[in-house]
Amino acid sequence: MSETLVVNEVYLSLQGESTFAGLPCVFVRLTACNLRCSYCDTAYAFTEGRKRELSEVRAEVRRLAKPYFDSKLKSQNSRLPLVELTGGEPLLQPKALVLMRQLCDDGFTVLVETSGALDISKVDPRVRRIMDLKCPASGEVERNRFENIPHLKATDEIKFVIGTREDYEWARQ
Repeated sequence: MSETLVVNEVYLSLQGESTFAGLPCVFVRLTACNLRCSYCDTAYAFTEGRKRELSEVRAEVRRLAKPYFDSKLKSQNSRLPLVELTGGEPLLQPKALVLMRQLCDDGFTVLVETSGALDISKVDPRVRRIMDLKCPASGEVERNRFENIPHLKATDEIKFVIGTREDYEWARQ
């Protein structure tokens, strides 16, 4: 049986968020999202994408990361380069868990950016979770899954997109 994901795009860029901001990162953007946040900047990832074999996605990640490995690291045992699974919502596709594990096995530092509306407990412990807690102005605050908080590790991060004073006060509490 083949293992596939519906992938919107795979590309190399600089990490723009989190404590990894400014570092080179291969992004794997998966298709589909179960939320409709008011500020979403990737609505095209709700439906656009194609089914791809996990092996094909891994090969593309390695191809994009290779120049960085060759010129900077000389070893895949270092912390970089980064690979981030994002979306949409990557955890909607169960095979994303398999891909994250495989990428960790390949020696990458793996990040997953998730809405926090789905269970994160099955994510490989080597993966760094960037969990977005939805503030009121998102229109999705009721979808937050606070049961995820005990599953966060010291290396994980929580993100708040703050659009209003109410969002700030909510996040502060």
